[in-house]
Amino acid sequence: MKVYAHRGYSAKYPENTLAAFKACANLPIDGVEFDVHLTKDQHVVVIHDESINRTSNGEGVVKDFTLQELRAFDYGAWFGKEFEGEKIPTLSEVLEIFRGTKIRVNIEIKSDIFRYPGLEELVLQEVEAFQMTDQVVISSFDHEAVARIATFAPNVENAALFANAILEIEEYQKKIPAKALHVSLPSAFRRPIAKAIELGSTVRVYTVNEEEHAAHLLNTGVEAIFTDEVEKMLAFLEKHFSLEQIRKREHI
Repeated sequence: MKVYAHRGYSAKYPENTLAAFKACANLPIDGVEFDVHLTKDQHVVVIHDESINRTSNGEGVVKDFTLQELRAFDYGAWFGKEFEGEKIPTLSEVLEIFRGTKIRVNIEIKSDIFRYPGLEELVLQEVEAFQMTDQVVISSFDHEAVARIATFAPNVENAALFANAILEIEEYQKKIPAKALHVSLPSAFRRPIAKAIELGSTVRVYTVNEEEHAAHLLNTGVEAIFTDEVEKMLAFLEKHFSLEQIRKREHI
């Protein structure tokens, strides 16, 4: 089971900042996940919420600011004084960190509340400019956005995000079409998800921060988990698989 760093190493660093991404880039993770919005002047920036209120010292909605205006705010001090001065990253700045690595990059398009016309194309342009089309997964709760990615770039892996499991999810997946399903932890144990896995769907689960939950997922067939607690989950899985190898050798 693979490990994706959720919003970078967000348990120990302010989420979706260069500090969080640089920290997890030095760890043996399989992937990293982050969210993108569009500024007033058409820059793709990395931040989870539609507003900057929760993770900065400013107030307002991302789409109402230019990049320069957004960079006047601090995006690290809310998490800890040592992170004071962190600025909102652009997509290109984050891609630069992971270019040339084996870390898979999951870009979540946050257009399910505010529509950002042209966001998918801008994301794809930057991914192509960095020659990372084989390294990225582009996901969204906005399944129309996922469908557009499938149309614009059929060679790029896309994924449909779900907060809840739906019946015949694998049939819905084909209609989008989505190459993978990203589902919430409670949904991961529902029968529709188990059936989708049985039928060959790639399933990744968010957000898994407890060893107990990771242990339960190990035998479900999910491909990966998204976690804030990156080192904790890496250590747990390393210990688990080391024990598995020992048990196998004992039975030879």
